[in-house]
Amino acid sequence: MISSDIFYGNFELEDILSDLISSAPVQRLKNVHQGGAIFLVSPNVGHSRYEHSIGVMLLVRKLGGSLEEQVAALLHDVSHTAFSHVIDYVLQQKGEEYHEQIFEEVISNSTIPSILAKYGFSTSLLEDPKFTLLEMPLPALCADRIDYTIRDLYHFGLINIVEVHDFINKLGVQGGKIGVKSEKVASWIASKYLQLNNEYFRKPEHIFANIKFSELIALGLEKGIIILSDLWG
Repeated sequence: MISSDIFYGNFELEDILSDLISSAPVQRLKNVHQGGAIFLVSPNVGHSRYEHSIGVMLLVRKLGGSLEEQVAALLHDVSHTAFSHVIDYVLQQKGEEYHEQIFEEVISNSTIPSILAKYGFSTSLLEDPKFTLLEMPLPALCADRIDYTIRDLYHFGLINIVEVHDFINKLGVQGGKIGVKSEKVASWIASKYLQLNNEYFRKPEHIFANIKFSELIALGLEKGIIILSDLWG
């Protein structure tokens, strides 16, 4: 299978990655909006968790990450419910971690364990603390944060594709951790991350859309029109 991304280019993937990408849990992410209900007020920001998941996997690959870390990268968001972090508003999860709380349950009730076993792996690889390219706490760089930052910035029109490629080409790895090759690049991504927070995440219309949509979902749950597991669809 050839995987293609506008940021990272084309890669020929191993069979395990191809099988996982073709699986129902990963394909489902094509219909999960990365920005929750933001697309209702900013229709141009309609990218999906699938696009992001493929991107994180390819970035880990581009930076020399192991096959195991690429698998973990591909699957890191597979437990996101419909409309992504809107569920955290519904359930009043201030840490926005509901998808992490249900991660093991979603994985175990899917075809993913059997696909991993087919290639000699177990689900334990999905949360290996040695995967420092995939996840790191702020203010460190990691593939997950890098991809959603540049992807949200790009789709919201705050950066262009030339800037994206220039930034990616300035990334490097030392001691298993991602860094940038100049202070200028570090300042650029720091300023863009702040801009994303201020102009995208904190945009009043975006906050309104997610809050009001969460209220509609909460009302549906209260009246029994929907049940919580519906949001796993």
